[in-house]
Amino acid sequence: MSPEDGSESTGPGPGDSTGQGSGDSTGQARDRRSWARRHPDRGARVREPAPKIAYRIGSNRGATEQPNASGDVAALTPRFWAVLVLVGVATGLLGALMMYVLFSVEHLTYGHASASFQYAVEQSSDTRRVVALLVAGAVGGVAWYVWRKLMANEKAEVDDSIWRGTGKLSFRRSLGTSLISEVVIGMGASIGRESAPKLMGGAAASTLADWGGLNAAQRRLLVACGAGAGLAAVYNVPLGGALFTAELLLGTIALPVVLPALACSAIATATAWLYLPQHATYLGLPAFRFTGTLLTWSVLAGPVFGLASVGWVRLVGAVSQHRPRGLASIAAPIVAFGAVGALGVAYPQLFGNGKDMAHDAFIGVATIGGFAALSALKPVATALCLGSGASGGLFTPTMSTGAVFGGFLGLAWTLAWPGSPEGAFALVGAAAMIGASMQAPLAGLVLMLELTHSGFGILVPMVAATVEATAVARYLDGYSIYSSRLPAEPG
Repeated sequence: MSPEDGSESTGPGPGDSTGQGSGDSTGQARDRRSWARRHPDRGARVREPAPKIAYRIGSNRGATEQPNASGDVAALTPRFWAVLVLVGVATGLLGALMMYVLFSVEHLTYGHASASFQYAVEQSSDTRRVVALLVAGAVGGVAWYVWRKLMANEKAEVDDSIWRGTGKLSFRRSLGTSLISEVVIGMGASIGRESAPKLMGGAAASTLADWGGLNAAQRRLLVACGAGAGLAAVYNVPLGGALFTAELLLGTIALPVVLPALACSAIATATAWLYLPQHATYLGLPAFRFTGTLLTWSVLAGPVFGLASVGWVRLVGAVSQHRPRGLASIAAPIVAFGAVGALGVAYPQLFGNGKDMAHDAFIGVATIGGFAALSALKPVATALCLGSGASGGLFTPTMSTGAVFGGFLGLAWTLAWPGSPEGAFALVGAAAMIGASMQAPLAGLVLMLELTHSGFGILVPMVAATVEATAVARYLDGYSIYSSRLPAEPG
């Protein structure tokens, strides 16, 4: 790790996590030599800032014997915590702004402000549906082309900035990209709404990290926390947002990551309550009960969801790497969105991110044929939008696809072995599909529990299917809906 990162993993540093105080330099050196002898391939552990208690416990073992206590990610200094609070507040406000834009555009386009988005679309004429998406394609195509050309040298890819970069993001490019995304989703584009608040949380963190004089390691951690907090704020899922940060964006569930991630997600979620509701995203779900038929189905279906996620992630990667360039990127969204509008004449559930489609699956409002059609068409609709060059998220489209696919497989299963409602199969399918497609099973499971405030009674079947699906996807491929979208590196 470089000196800019705020810690030195192989030599003397400002403090270690061995349980010694920062002034005991002899003890620190001895502990590092001891650790290096026992772990020659891993170097010495350090923690920033150093612990203040200078006395060991009776066993004389250091605190870094517990890997979860390692502080190699970044120094959690008082300045870092102060900036983190500001990031949480800013992310919550920006998330609320993104949702205000989305809901306003939905109402202006389809009316029925007090009803669900899907109901509003269903009540619209066929012509209005198609025209709305054609207009969305035209607006999005021109706006994205102009904005990307103007901001060509500025970064607005949060995952890449954390995984391969320094955490630097352009706030103004991120803001423009996010606003365009929410406008076209509000008009019916089949992409996820969480990308904008996730990006804005990361961009706010990057800006505030520079303002606060934080180093590169602290900035990367802060950007990851802000991105996860953006997801948490708009879906009211503080725990899921924190796990999204730790498990997916940073790949470690350790105290120096989990603590700031939890704090940032909680602050952002509470701040967003100024505008957004405090209840679960999916309301009215029954309290599903554990049954033997559901568990057996989950064990058998888990690998199927793993295979489906591999196919879906590969499709995402293919369309992401072959997006149109130049002037073709203006026309492509019009064609792609128009095709989705045509599909939406028969299947209005395809409009938007898929939230209402998933809700219908969770409460069992569909036939086996309807479930089958939607599980095939939703990925196609989302791939068309994404492949046209549109900026947007994949969380809800992926989760809703898993829900309807689970409903389809579950209803087919109950023909032979009844005993569980289709909603229970849909919930298991949603968890398995999103966990495998994100390659983050813990985050996927917790997000489903928080989104629905249901599923605790069937948690064992959910875990079984999610573990199997993620393991199959990891064994066969290993990409996620986020890593497969990353731009190609220069040759």
